[in-house]
Amino acid sequence: MVNEKESVSGATYSSAGVDLELYREGMARLPAHMRRTQCPRVMSPEGGFAALFQLDFKGLFSRGYDDPLLVSCTDGVGTKLKLAVTAGIHHTVGIDLVAMCINDALCMGAEPLFFLDYVALSNDDPDLLEQIVRGIADACVECECALVGGETAILPEMYHGGDYDLAGFCVGVVERRRLVDGRQIQPGDIAIGIASSGFHSNGYSLVRKAVLEMGGLTCDDRVVSLGNARVADILLEPTRLYAKPVKSVLRHYRVKQVVHGIAHITGGGLVENLARIVPQHVQILLERGAWTVPPVFGWVQDLGRIDTGEMERVFNMGIGMVLVVAPHFAESIQTQLADLGFENFKIGVVHAATPDTKRVILR
Repeated sequence: MVNEKESVSGATYSSAGVDLELYREGMARLPAHMRRTQCPRVMSPEGGFAALFQLDFKGLFSRGYDDPLLVSCTDGVGTKLKLAVTAGIHHTVGIDLVAMCINDALCMGAEPLFFLDYVALSNDDPDLLEQIVRGIADACVECECALVGGETAILPEMYHGGDYDLAGFCVGVVERRRLVDGRQIQPGDIAIGIASSGFHSNGYSLVRKAVLEMGGLTCDDRVVSLGNARVADILLEPTRLYAKPVKSVLRHYRVKQVVHGIAHITGGGLVENLARIVPQHVQILLERGAWTVPPVFGWVQDLGRIDTGEMERVFNMGIGMVLVVAPHFAESIQTQLADLGFENFKIGVVHAATPDTKRVILR
């Protein structure tokens, strides 16, 4: 039995690594960032235990929904977070978190509705938390997706030395007859690749090994061949958000479905990610020389002495999203994407195939 004297000097939450005053300070900074992302359909009172979102489909895509389907996605940022911790730059990985989820939802032809986050920290740090959530909110604003809530966990025995982890959750909506799932892909279709902003949030265990370990560089070193930019700024370039261009194309052709497949190019590269949406009766032939591979990929390849096949298996190699479209509309879609500021390339053509052939070939 613990006597009164022992209990006075006993354990507290603070001595166990969680400072409730700092936690409350961090929480108090977040509602302002959330409010700037939200729309009238968000009905949640601040401080509640769950979020409310009104399913009023009349205004979405400027038309009503007859048979709406909800689309859900979840993802994280991976070991890119290790670089963020080392460099002390945290708002860009918040953008990454949103992009990795919303870009996946777009692949179903979905309109993103709302987003939630999970932030696990090694210790209470209001400034760090606010930087992360500011990046999340910035990305949600750009994607017209409401940040409706999340969870912040302080886990001192799970994470150490300023480490943290992130997970994101996105919910969107798509009309059943407008669902984009790849089944519409047919011979003659054109694969349009939209340029990436770099490595996005994939393969960073290999990136860090090549640059920091084998290359012997630090986050503060500058790379002359890449415009004398700092290593940290090069590698923490956030994942590109494709909501605006993809939604623009889908809305423009809402009467006639001309986008037959959409693939988000993440870990596994072009071949593996495109193969996920290609039906058995067709095959996509991709041409290596159809787009310009950004120099940052060659820089990492040289530092790590990485085989080209391994590069293409792990990284997006400059293409972050692929639209497989009806051939008659390919040129106009490319022009529309370019007008929105998104560099794009015709990277492949769909051909008839047998079930035993590879779904995607990069040649």
